[in-house]
Amino acid sequence: MKHFQHIYIFISIIFFLSSCGFSTKKNKDHLVFRYNEAENITSLDPAFSRNIERVTACNQLFSGLVQLDEKLNVLPDIAKNWTISKDLKTYTFNLKRNVFFHKNKAFKNYDQTRKVVANDFSYSLGRLIDPKVASSGRWVMDEINSYTAVNDSTFQIQLKQPFPAFLSLLSMKYCSVIPKEAIDFYGNSFRKNPVGTGPFYFKAWEENVKLVFRKNLLYYEKDNKGTRLPYLEAVAITFLPDKQSEFLQFVQGNLDIMRSIDDSYKDELLTPMGTLQEHYKKSVILNKTPSLYSVYIGCYLDGDDNPLKNKDLRKAINYGFDRKAMITYLRNNIGIPAESGFIPKGLAGYNAQKGYTYQPKKARMHYENFLAKGKSITKKITLSTVAEYVTLCEFIQRELQKIGINIQVEVLPAGNIRKMKRSGGFDLFRGSWIADYPDAENFFIPFIKKNFAPNGSNYTHFYNKTFEKLYKNSFSIPDINERKLIYEKLDSIIIEEAPVIPLFYEEAIRFDRKNIIGVPNNAQNFLYLKTVKKLKVN
Repeated sequence: MKHFQHIYIFISIIFFLSSCGFSTKKNKDHLVFRYNEAENITSLDPAFSRNIERVTACNQLFSGLVQLDEKLNVLPDIAKNWTISKDLKTYTFNLKRNVFFHKNKAFKNYDQTRKVVANDFSYSLGRLIDPKVASSGRWVMDEINSYTAVNDSTFQIQLKQPFPAFLSLLSMKYCSVIPKEAIDFYGNSFRKNPVGTGPFYFKAWEENVKLVFRKNLLYYEKDNKGTRLPYLEAVAITFLPDKQSEFLQFVQGNLDIMRSIDDSYKDELLTPMGTLQEHYKKSVILNKTPSLYSVYIGCYLDGDDNPLKNKDLRKAINYGFDRKAMITYLRNNIGIPAESGFIPKGLAGYNAQKGYTYQPKKARMHYENFLAKGKSITKKITLSTVAEYVTLCEFIQRELQKIGINIQVEVLPAGNIRKMKRSGGFDLFRGSWIADYPDAENFFIPFIKKNFAPNGSNYTHFYNKTFEKLYKNSFSIPDINERKLIYEKLDSIIIEEAPVIPLFYEEAIRFDRKNIIGVPNNAQNFLYLKTVKKLKVN
């Protein structure tokens, strides 16, 4: 029955696209880009773009003052340029004059659109702090003291204190520009009637089934040959929740990309070394990009009788298992062994020469130092994890047994993990940290004293005076190359003090059909489709 339900859904999508003015014949297929979101989308309002599914959709519909390139450099978007004051607190943006909102009935004039002006950014940022909106992006405004439209083409933001990562922060979809007319017209239903300035505009949405965007003929960006973007005529998103069904649709050519991999078909698609199986190489391209995502084991450092308060024990654990073998044999080589500290590969501050490698002799030495200080482990230390990571945790458990460290692995629901991390209810816990914006400053937030759980994200209760001082000093350094040196020192302190055991840096994995070109590789695993072309298949 389940199989026939998926067939019905796919057939309905075909008829839906036809009703939107598209023929499903092969000569039109290259005009429509298709992908699946297994996790569904519940809102297209950028004020609620808190997860990758919503961000990816909003990337096609909305734009802001700045944007990121593939290497995470900040580039102009609706702002053509900007200046920063000497005290690093005032940002003045000069706006492009040829940016229009999508045509929509919310605009009462003849053209059903209008130009973007600076006051639109005042309105859009104001929504983030409006309690009636209750945006999940409220925190983005924490660094801002004030903002104002100086005139129609000049927008100014005043920060509370210097914050060099601010431009990266502004690249988030929370900071997209939207027109007040659309909110006035649609009210709470703006979430399913979005109006922005992006390369595609909203066409139709049958929730939980399909979502369609169409090419925005008013889009302001052009390629380096002067051709107006985007190249595609439409984007069609399906919501098949079953990963195997998504894989089947991709293999059959009904989806153009697949942005994840599931254990149910991992070995069918990939070799143990993480390369494509031979029979897929003719039709599929594998893309792997370092992702801004560190997976780790956290050590709770409070408690009178807590053996993990001893640094030698934490170092023994860090040296006591083979991260490379773990990634190769348990994850089909997806991910980068975290042998270089907490900052993931791809960010300024990452240093491949520092960190913990598999050195059983050093592990035993540190464990013996722990015992020599009269320390002991009177009960098994518990490592708590969700089911997805139990195999990795059991691998670490077996490896540590070889040097005499016994830990017990317990599997809990994700909700229990979140609750107990905040209450300090764990010895060791499997955790992860994903960058909200592409600056290594983001990866030091879990180690700052003011962020102690339960109110913050410092679940280990790590505190170091030198670390706090360096972190604060980094805010006054605008040059990223200079700031990188401080970031490396901060990461070195985390390595030396070992409040966490880094496991691996995640990789963004994507499978493209070979007739798809121009999809940027993105360390945040976001999807940008304005430069994508889909070649005809004979």
